[in-house]
Amino acid sequence: MNKHEEVLVAIRQIIRAVDLHSRKLNKELGLTGPQLLLMRSIRDCGEVTIRQLSNNTNMSQATATTIIDRIEKRGLVERKRSQLDKRKVHAYLTEEGAILLEKAPLPLQDHFIDRFQNLEEWEQSLLVSSVQRISSMMNAEHLNVAPLLEVGNIDHHQETPSR
Repeated sequence: MNKHEEVLVAIRQIIRAVDLHSRKLNKELGLTGPQLLLMRSIRDCGEVTIRQLSNNTNMSQATATTIIDRIEKRGLVERKRSQLDKRKVHAYLTEEGAILLEKAPLPLQDHFIDRFQNLEEWEQSLLVSSVQRISSMMNAEHLNVAPLLEVGNIDHHQETPSR
């Protein structure tokens, strides 16, 4: 196999691993990766506004709002107006949301982050440089994306029915 084929196979394996993890998450919990990410952020932050959530998760405020709307309809989160500042609305996990979150597997990127952080500094830098070069070679370096391993555009993915 040529070197370029080996690279393409490795990229395809990564894409497939992300897709399989996303399907498993959706099948087991009926959640998408971005929904799970926002729910974890709500749990970890406690009282949090949508703006803070979007900053914490590197999502646009519009995307975070759309995702919160969907999980709020499922009864997993609720929004409440602040008692101190009526202009602010905070998101909270419901009891059902907290229970579901306890059953949720770790996001795929958590396993990656653990392994990546155990590498030597030089090896981390080498990997970052190599993956950035691949992104550039695929004309993808200009795409603004969150550090979340999820298949497809997270705005569009929310519109896709369960498989």
